Amino acid sequence: MERYLRNCWYMAGWSDEVGETGLSRRILDRPVYLYRLEDGSLAALLDRCPHRFAPLSKGSREGDVVVCGYHGLAFAPDGHCVRNPFADRIPAGSTIPRFAAAERDGIVWLWGGDPDTADAALIPDFSFVPDTPHSRTVRGYTLMKANYEYGTDNLLDLSHIEFVHKGTFAGQGVIFAGKHAVEVEDRTLHSNWWMPDIPPPSVARPHFPADAKVDHWLDMRWNAPAAMRLTVGVCPHGTGRESGFEVPQAHILTPANEHETHYFWSSTRYDDLDSEETDVALKALFGEAFDQEDKPMIEAAYANVKGRDFWSEKPLSLGIDLGGTRARRLLERFIAQEKNISEEKSHG
Repeated sequence: MERYLRNCWYMAGWSDEVGETGLSRRILDRPVYLYRLEDGSLAALLDRCPHRFAPLSKGSREGDVVVCGYHGLAFAPDGHCVRNPFADRIPAGSTIPRFAAAERDGIVWLWGGDPDTADAALIPDFSFVPDTPHSRTVRGYTLMKANYEYGTDNLLDLSHIEFVHKGTFAGQGVIFAGKHAVEVEDRTLHSNWWMPDIPPPSVARPHFPADAKVDHWLDMRWNAPAAMRLTVGVCPHGTGRESGFEVPQAHILTPANEHETHYFWSSTRYDDLDSEETDVALKALFGEAFDQEDKPMIEAAYANVKGRDFWSEKPLSLGIDLGGTRARRLLERFIAQEKNISEEKSHG
C-alpha cells in the first residue's frame, strides 16, 4: 500500500527557516529545496539536478532562478531548465519536479500530491502560533528516528505523561482521575481528556493556591496526516472553562522517510510576554520533555518493530490508546480512497 497520504499539506518548516539561502529538507523520502522568490513568496523544487543529481540547495541564485553549483544548469521556479552553459539547446528531460508550497500562521506547508491540485482550504488552523500584542509563542524542532505514526500514537495517548514525563509534565496521577473520549468529525479526530475536581496540575500552580480544586482538560485535535493541536486548560472547579485559561500548542509531524520524522512543536502563552527568561525556561522544559523523555522512548519502541507491519505485531489495546488506533485506521482509509480514485482515473 502507498505509504503516504498525498492530497494533503505537510509542514516543511517554520517560516523563518526559509531565509536568504532557502531550506533543504527531506520530506516523504524526497529532497526538497524551498526558497523565496524576489516578491517574498515561496517556491519549492526537488533538490536534485537531473544531470548528476547534485543538490540545487548547494548552488546559487540569480533572482528567482536557481543555478546548480556542479555544472551551472539554471532552473526557473516552475522546474524548467532555462540555461545550459554548454550549448544553446536545453536538454530533453531537464525539467525537475516542483511542489506547491503555502505559508500560513508562521508555518511553511508543502502539498504532498500534484501541485496543480493543491487546495489551500485544507491547511489546518494554527492561527495561535504567530505572536500578537497579547500572546507570545516559543517553537522548536527535533528529528525523530521513528516512523511518524508512532509519534502520532504518543501524542494521541496523553496517558503516557504520568510515566514518561516524570521530570517535566508528570500529572501526579491526575490522568487517572479523568475521562478519555475520542470523536471523529469528518476528517478531524479529537482525543480529549477531562479531569474535574483535582489539585492544580503543574501548568496551573502559578495561578492557583496549592489547596485549590480545579477542572483540567487536554484537548487534542488531529488532522491527517499528522498535524495536531493540543489545548491545555484549567479553570476553578465547577465554574466553566471560560473562567479559566488555556495554553494552545502545535505538535506537527512530517515524514522525512519511512523511518525518520520531523517533529515541529510550539507553545503559546498570554502572560510574561516580554520575558526572555520565560522563553528560555519554556524552551528548556519542552526540549527536555521531547528530546530527553518522549524521543528516546518512541525511538526505542519503533526499533523493536522497525520494518514490520504495525498490525501484524498484534499491539495490545488498553483503551486509552484509542485515539492513535483510530488515527491509524483513518489514515489507512484516506490513503486507500486516494488509490481507488487514482486507479479509476487511469482506467478512465
